[in-house]
Amino acid sequence: MKQPVAILGAAGLTGRELILLFSRHPHLEAAVLTSDKYAGERVARVYPELDGICSLAFQKHTLDLPQGCPVLLATPDDVALQAVPELLSRGHRIVDLSGAFRLEPDLFLRTYGKEHPAPEALKEAVYGLPEIQRDRIRKARLVANPGCFPTGCVFILHRLAPFLGEALAVVVDAKSGVSGAGGRTEDAGFAYQNVYENFRAYKVLRHQHNPEIQLHSQSPLPVVFVPHLLPLYRGILSTIYLIWKEKAPDVPALLQQAALAEVFVRYRETPEEIELKKVQNSNYLDLSCRSQGNTTTIVSAIDNLLKGAAGQALQNLNLMLDFEEEAGLLRPVE
Repeated sequence: MKQPVAILGAAGLTGRELILLFSRHPHLEAAVLTSDKYAGERVARVYPELDGICSLAFQKHTLDLPQGCPVLLATPDDVALQAVPELLSRGHRIVDLSGAFRLEPDLFLRTYGKEHPAPEALKEAVYGLPEIQRDRIRKARLVANPGCFPTGCVFILHRLAPFLGEALAVVVDAKSGVSGAGGRTEDAGFAYQNVYENFRAYKVLRHQHNPEIQLHSQSPLPVVFVPHLLPLYRGILSTIYLIWKEKAPDVPALLQQAALAEVFVRYRETPEEIELKKVQNSNYLDLSCRSQGNTTTIVSAIDNLLKGAAGQALQNLNLMLDFEEEAGLLRPVE
């Protein structure tokens, strides 16, 4: 029998991906799916493409879950902040996909303009980027799943952090499809008529993922981060610029070696080979780089809904439950 898992906030775009992933998982199954907006509706009515894949109906949000049932929170920050302490007290292990538990208290205050309401839970939260926190994730009760933009660059910058003291500048120029920038939103800025044949920057130097990148990359230099909105549905392509004081270190060799140790990181021979179509519907992070003189340019690509959200959440849950890290993740999700 498969182990049941609860997905709270399962009617969003990330929830849809999670339902698909669990339908193919050898050890886990989605057993509780919550959504206040769609409570009582069959999943296949909200997402017709899941007809024949999931026979469950959404139910109202509840913390009254089967004992010992792992929980994936795909809810807004405010819901997660209220739910996590109660779920922990009931003995549940949690992967939280919101931004509620990714930042240290002082940084949370500066970013969101308020004190963190669950400081005890925040103390034990582990940042869920498996490529840099694998051992801690295995032992964690609460994992804070990284944001989609940080997923495309934190692993890279973290591996280069010991060398970044010799740099003059670190710039991350990231482009996202609308499912990463806006999710399942009614915001007119992400509506079809406003993104088609258009391209723009948004939340310049004000994006909530900037402090997350800075904190977890451990860069000794300020990271300048600028997100852009692409006129497509899924995927994030990030270009990282490193300007060195003198000649660049051998960054290609460093990143190629780091990628070889990771099941979901692929190093490509040239930056020109990095394309969104090669990572869409997968849990892979593709990357490559080139140095010339005192400049290094690194290009990476992820699927924001999988490696940047649902896929990474399942990768974390596999580690927490002592399953194969890649279980349910190697087959492409359509």
